[in-house]
Amino acid sequence: MITADQILVKQINKAIALNTIYKKKPISRAEIAKVTGLNKSTVSALVDELLAEELIMETGTGESQGGRKPVHLSINKEVGNIIGIDLGVNYILSVLTNFAGEIIWERRISVKKNGNSSLQRIDDLFQLIEEAIKNAPPSVRGVIGIGIGVPGIVNYEQGHILSAPNLCWTDVKLKEIVETRFQVPVFIDNEANAGAIGEKWFGSGKKATDLLYVSAGTGIGAGIVINNEVYRGSQGLAGEIGHMTVELNGMTCSCGNHGCWEEYASEKALFRYMQKHTSVESLSVFDLIDLATNGDDAAQEGFKYVGKYLGIGVANLINAFNPEIVIIGNTLPLVGDILMDELRKEVELRCFASKYYSVKILSSELNMHACAMGAAALVISRLYASPVV
Repeated sequence: MITADQILVKQINKAIALNTIYKKKPISRAEIAKVTGLNKSTVSALVDELLAEELIMETGTGESQGGRKPVHLSINKEVGNIIGIDLGVNYILSVLTNFAGEIIWERRISVKKNGNSSLQRIDDLFQLIEEAIKNAPPSVRGVIGIGIGVPGIVNYEQGHILSAPNLCWTDVKLKEIVETRFQVPVFIDNEANAGAIGEKWFGSGKKATDLLYVSAGTGIGAGIVINNEVYRGSQGLAGEIGHMTVELNGMTCSCGNHGCWEEYASEKALFRYMQKHTSVESLSVFDLIDLATNGDDAAQEGFKYVGKYLGIGVANLINAFNPEIVIIGNTLPLVGDILMDELRKEVELRCFASKYYSVKILSSELNMHACAMGAAALVISRLYASPVV
């Protein structure tokens, strides 16, 4: 009799095999066994099941090492489509990918930060998902899942938004709401965790075992990857570094605390600086990026000011976590070296760890797509792959 434990072990091994093919495609059965430590007969049986389920496909043969030529295996990217959502504060970005994570369609819409109720924002989200479904090409399984990154405190397992201060959301059961509407599996995570997963699967962090992804936009959050897994803390709330105190009696934050880092190193701080030093009003962060990259002195000084404060916090994170790489994502690093040079300079001054090793600090390779692509990867990792990111 096959026990429940044996079934679980098989499911885990199957997920490990699929994840290995996903990351190292094309790869042979023998190479999967070597990489995973699973024995060859187990791998062969698992691969046969994955082929029968059309999740993978045979894609030719490799060079013989004295016996039969090895058969290469790759992901069947046409097996189904995935929707990834970055539910931003002043925008919503939706991407539609195939099973290999290649973007087929995308759309971003602007939303008013304080003018949209939670119901209106959810309605906007529904419309984008419906558009993505309409644009999905024919596939074996259709749309297999929806992943959503949200800027706030998220119960990852339940898909429950506990608090998203910048959205003015509290206690929103988003997974339940979206699954009820579209009848497909939905997976939800904090947007910085999603960004970290996106960079680990598809961007600058592919080869890193330990990395930090700092999302610097309307607020600040961190996705922390330790030993190839997202670190979530005992209750899944790790990464809320935007709310660490940097000024004892500082400005009031949307979370209710005073002196939070994001009040000094986010878009909020940039806008506050521009209002104080110029007469320019009603510009978006993208307008300010254009001004700065085209040589506007005030805009450049604003980004340098924010970059300095970003560097202070990043130095603290490097001292705490000792990562291989730090990736700065979301809107602010889109301005390029104007901000990043100031950030790196401040890290060099303040980072104790940098005396002993050099940590790479990079702008996001995926730019504004990091969260949405990470949200798409959530679907793959939760439905089919192993716990590692």
